[in-house]
Amino acid sequence: MTDNSSEKILNSIKNGIEDVKGEDIVILDLKEIDNSVCDYFVVCSGNSNTQVAAIANSVERTVRKEISERPINTEGKDNAKWVLIDYASVVVHVFQKPVREYYNIEGMWGDAKEINV
Repeated sequence: MTDNSSEKILNSIKNGIEDVKGEDIVILDLKEIDNSVCDYFVVCSGNSNTQVAAIANSVERTVRKEISERPINTEGKDNAKWVLIDYASVVVHVFQKPVREYYNIEGMWGDAKEINV
């Protein structure tokens, strides 16, 4: 189970993704994995670079509005094939579907537990 602050940011991220019809949302709990870069990965897909950019913008806007958090860094908005939004303890990966399949983040972190928020 997640702690209260993690649950809030994960819920806000999920709301931002769902607001613009992001698909295949997966939340991976990385806390039990040695040398993980954060506590959680949120992974989702969009159907085009326009939708990927819209999902990323919606996540940032929703998290800022709901819990007053801003990302430490955002990368990939220029081509919007894979946008990474870093909230320190939570990293969001917004992919175009073929790019998500190619990089297989869920497979690379196969030891992580998938959680529902």
